[in-house]
Formats: sequence, structure tokens, C-alpha cells
Amino acid sequence: MTRDEINAVILEIIADIDEDAETTDINADEPLRDQLDLDSMDFLDIVMELRKRYKIQIPEEDYPQLASLSSCVNYLESKLKDF
Repeated sequence: MTRDEINAVILEIIADIDEDAETTDINADEPLRDQLDLDSMDFLDIVMELRKRYKIQIPEEDYPQLASLSSCVNYLESKLKDF
């Protein structure tokens, strides 16, 4: 997957979890929780959806690397390169 495809998937998952989320105005370098109304359960739902869709493991100690949109893309780029 390309970086743009990964970015689109993350935004799609966020929109599925929070229908009211305004994903068009997201600053890629700011923490997602600060920009959207995401709580801990929403964050875990994002992780679980990534696991389910792509059969990838995301260890809990890596969760901080998923804080912003750009850090998510950076983290997932190597894990999703074969998709």
C-alpha cells in the first residue's frame, strides 16, 4: 500500500467509528485525540479494525506511534507494504 492509501484507510476507519468526525480538517502532525472526539475505546477500535482488515499485530507498546495521522502512516507503511 502507498502512503496515500494508508492515510485513506485510517481516515475511513475513523469515520466508521465516529460518524461525526470531521476528517477533512485533520492536521497530520497533531495528535488525533486532540483533534477528534476519540476516547480510549475509539482508539482501540481503530487498532482492532486494522488488525482485522490486514491481519497485522500492533503491540500495545507501539500504540504511542499511532498518535497522529502521519505517525500512523509511518508506522503502518512497513507493515502494509505487501497489501
